[in-house]
Amino acid sequence: MSDYEIHVADEVRAQDRETISAGLTEHALPVTGVPGFQPLSAMARDGRGVLVGGVIASVNWTWLHVALVWVSASHRRTGLGRRLMQEIERAAVARGCTHAHLDTFSYQARPFYERLGYRLFATLADYPPGHQRFFLEKDLGR
Repeated sequence: MSDYEIHVADEVRAQDRETISAGLTEHALPVTGVPGFQPLSAMARDGRGVLVGGVIASVNWTWLHVALVWVSASHRRTGLGRRLMQEIERAAVARGCTHAHLDTFSYQARPFYERLGYRLFATLADYPPGHQRFFLEKDLGR
């Protein structure tokens, strides 16, 4: 008989996420010599303080991982997305990043990221069904 039970859930408790993250950091630190995760974000708000766009990312050693990018419908095609990406990349370089990576879907913004200098390095077919998931990377030019 084991001394543990496994529970599957549709959500992750903050305390559990923190415990797992700390455990992974503790495991990796002797190998890498430096902690590997630092949250980073860039947010744009209008004159009323309403969020109209943002990037949620993290610095992972010398890589910027762009996790989420969103621009409100009213602010798309205004250059805001480009400015947000430029600012998050600039902040990442200031923190020692030399590369960036992100993913997007076939129904989203691959051409946008390619115009910013990202290049495709992997594709998952039928993810979600009938679409593709693209993984892109960029040299941040340090």
